[in-house]
Amino acid sequence: MITAYHRPQSLDKALELLSHPNTFPLGGGTLLSHRQSDAVEVVDLQALGLNSLKKSGKDLEIGATATLQQLLEDSNCLVALKSALKLEAPLNLRNAGTVAGTIVVCDGRSTFTTTLLALDAKLTILNPQSKTENLGDFLPLRPRGLITSITIPLNVKVAFEYVARTPADKPIVCVALAQWPSGRTRLAVGGYGKAPMLAMDGTEAEGIEAAARNAFHEAQDEWASAEYRQDVAATLAKRCL
Repeated sequence: MITAYHRPQSLDKALELLSHPNTFPLGGGTLLSHRQSDAVEVVDLQALGLNSLKKSGKDLEIGATATLQQLLEDSNCLVALKSALKLEAPLNLRNAGTVAGTIVVCDGRSTFTTTLLALDAKLTILNPQSKTENLGDFLPLRPRGLITSITIPLNVKVAFEYVARTPADKPIVCVALAQWPSGRTRLAVGGYGKAPMLAMDGTEAEGIEAAARNAFHEAQDEWASAEYRQDVAATLAKRCL
């Protein structure tokens, strides 16, 4: 249950409020608006100007409170990322859900976060000092702090593939592959567990199918066996390449 609502006008005030126990940032409200068993206070971030989208050199800087739909409609959004966004949530939720909020609450079936992981997205976090952290380092522990922006490269080739029970369902297996002009290749996989997994980060694409298989060697749940996921991931990785 939400017991207090705050709408700070500055980042400093927001950080002060968020340092209190049981106090959480409120972006789109798609999660915190659900019925809560515990009493919580929320800090509305809408007045902080964190919803911008800006191309900076070879990167796209995404404000933390930019909505998923706002990013999808941006002219600089990569085509593969658009595909992942459409699978992440239906239109109504994309219009409300924020980029940072989606990252913080994601599980392994998040197509959007899987693609960001392949892109080696960088998070700018205030806690209270500003620091930059790789998404891959952030996901396992998701430490407290206020994400202010997410940066992704635009000078890359990206592909995204998935398999699900229905076209609109969350994936059983999804694969995102990013390649830099230097040959650097990152493969991220999703569809299982608490967060997407980085399967490969190398100087070239050799061994990509084996990397996809290895990522799912213990990925058995009520949706699919590990063996099935291994075979599908290898096929999808080859298709992406």
